[in-house]
Amino acid sequence: MAESTDLEQLMNSFKKFAIHGDTKATGKEMNGKNWAKLCKDCKIIDGKNVTGTDVDIVFTKVKVISTHPGHWEFQRALEELAPKRFKGQSKEEALTSVYKLIEGKEPTNIGVTKMAKTAAVDRLTDTTKYTGSHKERFDESGKGRGKGGREELVEETGYVGSYKNAGTYEEKTKAK
Repeated sequence: MAESTDLEQLMNSFKKFAIHGDTKATGKEMNGKNWAKLCKDCKIIDGKNVTGTDVDIVFTKVKVISTHPGHWEFQRALEELAPKRFKGQSKEEALTSVYKLIEGKEPTNIGVTKMAKTAAVDRLTDTTKYTGSHKERFDESGKGRGKGGREELVEETGYVGSYKNAGTYEEKTKAK
């Protein structure tokens, strides 16, 4: 079995994976999705000896009355997967090897969609090149104008919205 410091690192990794993606999680229980992520990120799933199906079966087998297994169920699940993952080793050696795979690991965000930095995207998001009604939604610095840029706000001036010589009527009539 692992030493107490190794067990603490194992439980810290358990907590990190248990709360991954769930703002309401306490870190004491883990759902099946996070269990599968732990097994994938820590390379317990190797595609040959242990597959995603094996991980799901072990999760279903180990969870007790609650919907999520706790720490003890987590260790039982690792005890079931260890001999499958490390076939040439004894149960204790295999369990220690699985613990070493998990210790100190955190959930990764590999494969998260990143913003493309191509010329086409730059051209589409450059607000200085917008025309027509879209141009009116942004100020000179490229910052959005908010509701004023999206909706036509009614001005009670008596002039049409795009009229350039608004307010010059009195000047023209006095000149005559």
